[in-house]
Amino acid sequence: MAHQADSNVVETVIQLLCENGLSHMAEAMRIMLNESMRIERSRVLEAEPYQRSESRKGYANGFKPKTINTRMGALTVQIPQVRGDVEFYPSALERGVRSERALKLAIAEMYVQGVSTRKVTEVMHELCGLDVSSTQVSRATKLLDEELEAWRNRPLGEVPYLFLDARYEKMRHGGSVVSCAVLIAVGVDESGRRTILGVSVSLSEAEVHWRDFFDRLRSRGLHGVRLIVSDDHAGMRAAREARLPGVPWQRCQFHLQQNAGHYAPRNEMRKDVAADLRAIFESPDRSEAERRLQFTIEKYQTAAPKLSQWMEANVPESFTVFTFPTSHRRRLRTSNLMERINKELKRRTRVATLFPNDAALLRLVSAVLMEISEEWETDKIYLTMENTNPLSQ
Repeated sequence: MAHQADSNVVETVIQLLCENGLSHMAEAMRIMLNESMRIERSRVLEAEPYQRSESRKGYANGFKPKTINTRMGALTVQIPQVRGDVEFYPSALERGVRSERALKLAIAEMYVQGVSTRKVTEVMHELCGLDVSSTQVSRATKLLDEELEAWRNRPLGEVPYLFLDARYEKMRHGGSVVSCAVLIAVGVDESGRRTILGVSVSLSEAEVHWRDFFDRLRSRGLHGVRLIVSDDHAGMRAAREARLPGVPWQRCQFHLQQNAGHYAPRNEMRKDVAADLRAIFESPDRSEAERRLQFTIEKYQTAAPKLSQWMEANVPESFTVFTFPTSHRRRLRTSNLMERINKELKRRTRVATLFPNDAALLRLVSAVLMEISEEWETDKIYLTMENTNPLSQ
């Protein structure tokens, strides 16, 4: 029966080409493609339609029209459908499926980069001659969301050095525009390579947000943290002490130096203050750093008492790095590791300007961070990790 059907199709194609020549090659291709897909379905089901068979794996369920673009033009073919406990898609169209998926991902990427649905449709029409509906964009976005969600929830392992940062983006919420906090965690793993561990979006940088962020990192397997490096973000200190107790904290020296300028009573004093702090930070060991700090505190006691008090209370929080290997200190004393991330995020988010909701913001940030992390994980080693244990002093 199958051979008879095959023979009939071949005869039909031959007759079509003989009577009309190569001008009907597209129609001949359509007929052959339809028949090859039908035969493939029967092989997958291990039975012809309506055929009784003990080895049958499912049932034929009609056909679904689909227009595909080929070098011979657009062909509308009939894709065989199945039902039951079996999956089927014609292998002849697998290449087209991959192209279609790639196109959807490209559309989703454009959406992620801040291009509106209308703009995506216009661009795709101009570049590819294709009409892309908002439904297609939404489906592509869903596909991307699933990929990003899997990345955000991937298992973690031992991470000796943990860098934390927070930034703000504008978002619509409850009929008004608000600032939304984006928390980011970056690690240097046992191999010495950088990796972006996680990201979270919330309406505030309060302690509860940081606490939840730490909980999610730990639930994914984060352990072995020997040092946390960050600026003094609101809410982070209490959350860090509650969720990662006993882990030493290194306050970013770069941000401390910037903050010090706000306590200088005169603008012309800021240059000297910055130079004094650099001298403290570049000390060979902690004892020398403490000696230089005390000297600087006394230096500004009269001329800038608020600056002096601020230094005494805050600068020692940047000395934790002195208890770690000398070869690691330069890269552990600041959170400048995050600067590349912030630049990339700013470059993308300024296109969107204002996010419609937290899901859109999380999608964009996650896509950018995933891209950076993949690049880092295949890049050269960031730190040589022979020993990450704190030194005893």
